[in-house]
Amino acid sequence: MSGLFVTLEGPEGAGKSTNREYLAERLRERGQEILLTREPGGTPLAERIRELLLTPSEEPMAADTELLLMFAARAQHLAQVIRPALARGAIVLCDRFTDATYAYQGGGRGLDEGRIAELERFVQGELRPDLTLVFDLPVEVGLARAAARGRLDRFEQEGRAFFDAVRQAYLRRAAAAPGRYRLLDAARPLSEVQRALDALLPELLEHRRG
Repeated sequence: MSGLFVTLEGPEGAGKSTNREYLAERLRERGQEILLTREPGGTPLAERIRELLLTPSEEPMAADTELLLMFAARAQHLAQVIRPALARGAIVLCDRFTDATYAYQGGGRGLDEGRIAELERFVQGELRPDLTLVFDLPVEVGLARAAARGRLDRFEQEGRAFFDAVRQAYLRRAAAAPGRYRLLDAARPLSEVQRALDALLPELLEHRRG
């Protein structure tokens, strides 16, 4: 594959979507083809699975069901969007990917990471992000930002302990593989976060040439 696969990770209220748009514009200014996408979702079928995952329901969703739906949506997303874009040389900027599964289903739900890894290998083969930007911020700040947006989805309705576990899972993964992860302080003002993204542009373009 000749493209570049960059994922943006972080909990609720971290500003991933806003910063993904900013990063895309900076890269387009430098002549790069950019594909913006998200997980769960990214294709019509995967977006329907997203609705199942995010919409609150009277019937509780089993943690295993949630995990399998995440990877079902991912398999469709990879086949229809991500792999074709990488094959034609695009830079893919994806709002969440498998690190979110390790954080939410592994950290938050307490599912065994070995099972997640088996599904990761089955669905993705050898494909992993080239670079992962983790937007980190205190749980209370993220939840306040999410609440200010309006109605909460099924995940956003979880309690503080769930999101503490999600945050710690992200931080552990970033610390374990510093070659792939870049940690950004998303609690800072947006202008400062975007200056940090500007500083990462040369590294992104170096990955692109590599």
